[in-house]
Amino acid sequence: MKWSPGLSGRTARRAALRALGSLAIAAAVTRALVTTPQTGRAQPTGAAGRAAAAAAVTLGAALEAPRLGLLLGPLTTTVAALRIRAGGRHRGEVAAGIAIGAGAATLTCRWWPVKPAAAAAAAPPRTPAPALRDGAGLHLVINPSSGVSFGTQSTADQLRALLPEAELTVPEAGDDLTEVLDAAARRAAEQTGALGICGGDGTVNAATEVCIRHGVPLAVFPGGTFNHFAADLGNQSLADVARAVREGDAVTADVGRATAAGGTEQLFLNTFSLGVYTDLVRARERLERRIGKWPALAAGLATVLATGSPVRIAVNGRSRRLWLLFAGNGIYHPAGFAPTYRTQLDDGLLDVRVVDGGTAFARTRLLLAVLTGTLPNSRVLTTAQVRRLRLEVLEGDPRFAYDGEVTSASDTRLVLDKLPRAVTLYRPADQAPWLR
Repeated sequence: MKWSPGLSGRTARRAALRALGSLAIAAAVTRALVTTPQTGRAQPTGAAGRAAAAAAVTLGAALEAPRLGLLLGPLTTTVAALRIRAGGRHRGEVAAGIAIGAGAATLTCRWWPVKPAAAAAAAPPRTPAPALRDGAGLHLVINPSSGVSFGTQSTADQLRALLPEAELTVPEAGDDLTEVLDAAARRAAEQTGALGICGGDGTVNAATEVCIRHGVPLAVFPGGTFNHFAADLGNQSLADVARAVREGDAVTADVGRATAAGGTEQLFLNTFSLGVYTDLVRARERLERRIGKWPALAAGLATVLATGSPVRIAVNGRSRRLWLLFAGNGIYHPAGFAPTYRTQLDDGLLDVRVVDGGTAFARTRLLLAVLTGTLPNSRVLTTAQVRRLRLEVLEGDPRFAYDGEVTSASDTRLVLDKLPRAVTLYRPADQAPWLR
């Protein structure tokens, strides 16, 4: 399907998935409720079924991308008009089908809330950053192992065209990415320039640590599979970031920190987690592009609950048996344990979500709460917004995950906190992070 100009890939993908989910619900409801007067049997391909399908696809897409909804709007109108013209007896069926389709699209919001077109939080304040004309002084590293969109060479060619004076580095097989980033950041500091990174969230995490150490700003070019941090920042395309670099538009962001009892630190830009959360995210991401976020979440959850086991953890000194613990660098939306986006990157808070494994039938109650869209009100989920959290794994698998990268910690005692406004990030001045 060819999307209209100005519609980003993430927005188009969300619109398509919501439209498909709405269509599936509408088809099921129509089959169950609508019957033909001749046979008394369900006929979802009749007038009601076609009207329901058109309305579901149109409104489902419009919820994520209003401009796309306007393009598809004539579809619903045409289908309804043709069915009514075919005979007056179809009018009631067409009206019922449109109502079913619209209701199906609205129902998807219960499991998959729509990102708001605007948010209460103001855009982050601007901060000074070097304006690098044509990229002069930008030392840009492209990580070829991050699943760079459209291929490494194509991305490199686009970046050379956008920023012809930037110094581009593509690490070769066997190169240590951290060493490559460190050398690039050192050269950027010497030239009062900036470090650029094109890769996924794990790559951006490594680049952030280097930037903090050398005191240089960071230009995050979306180049991974999901680009969660770049999307929350508002950097939707290579051209967006290149424009911000040329004009010196930047903001600051908090960085999460996990400090082991021995003093070792691990930073995170997006999330920290332990328990089955990492397995859940990976299971969901394998299916998300094909069946949508929430169906993939339910399928992934069923899998990890069947094969995993809770971990006993002391949270601020209190022993608890948990399926998972999630801590976000900033407040995430929506509620529940499938956070999707942030509207602020400098709020100073950790968004903590814990799924309890100690209550009766916790596994069953958790799955049912997800399937019915009632998890935010379920007793198995506890949420809090804090500035600091003490953790100690008492029993179970001591794997931790930082921005999706799993590590087996040698020290099972950690303190989570924040480095407020620790990194300067290029971001286009004319795009708020929730407009995508």
